[in-house]
Amino acid sequence: MKTILSRMRSNELAFSDLLAEVILLTLDRLEQTIELLGDNESATALALPTLALGLEGLSLQGADSIDASAIRLIETVTGFRPGLSKLPQRDASNAARNNAERHEDLNFFHQLALQLEARSPLFAGRTARNLELALETNRAAGGRVNPIQLEAAIYLHDIGMMFLPENYWLKIESLDESARQKINLHPAWGAGLTARMVGWQDAAQMIIQHHEKPNGSGYPNQLMHSEICDGAKILAIVDAFDSILLRHSHRGQQRSILRAIAEINASDRQFSAEWIAPFNQVIRQMLENK
Repeated sequence: MKTILSRMRSNELAFSDLLAEVILLTLDRLEQTIELLGDNESATALALPTLALGLEGLSLQGADSIDASAIRLIETVTGFRPGLSKLPQRDASNAARNNAERHEDLNFFHQLALQLEARSPLFAGRTARNLELALETNRAAGGRVNPIQLEAAIYLHDIGMMFLPENYWLKIESLDESARQKINLHPAWGAGLTARMVGWQDAAQMIIQHHEKPNGSGYPNQLMHSEICDGAKILAIVDAFDSILLRHSHRGQQRSILRAIAEINASDRQFSAEWIAPFNQVIRQMLENK
């Protein structure tokens, strides 16, 4: 990377969107590596040797071929081709299924989710986006999770945040330890409210488990992979994807989507591997069929 930057400074190479993608991808991988090593976890899933070899080859490319090489490198490391546009926009007011048979509770849950979404312009469209991603991922995997319970969990999984100071959950920057401990209480609060309503126990289980990790390092109960329900595994991926989009939103939507996809696919210890493939399938279809 240092060689590539030196060649740019000497005007041997022109700065381009594709080289910017490579630089951002490299920075993301370094950041993730430091976090994993700090937690004494393996960084194997980050494909660092592949990235390093690709950067070495890229640094030797001529100006006429470097963009094509950058595309190959990004696609090899992330599994997605750069240059994909953006996710289709959804109307949050029409996100929920409006059929006569839908449980009245879901209308209420949906309104609560929209109230949470309205707290920040950065959350615009979040409810509709998360709902579609979760339901389509479940459908792509054969419909293993009850879609009605999953819909309720999407609406209420972060409702516990409303019991916390807004500066805790509206800021993009890292939180201090005290704030993080308080944030970690929100799944139990949301699940506690949901479980007290008849018929929504499955949704409550998804909510309380959606920050658990397959390796047992999640919260609030440090569950292992086999103890986490499938709905929570879907919710974990969708929720993290949206959080990463928010964190990288200053880079523009196209770049933030690529960052989010790459980070999800590199986090094999944070998410259940059997749900990442159907999630990738859904994202790819949305981008290609927008």
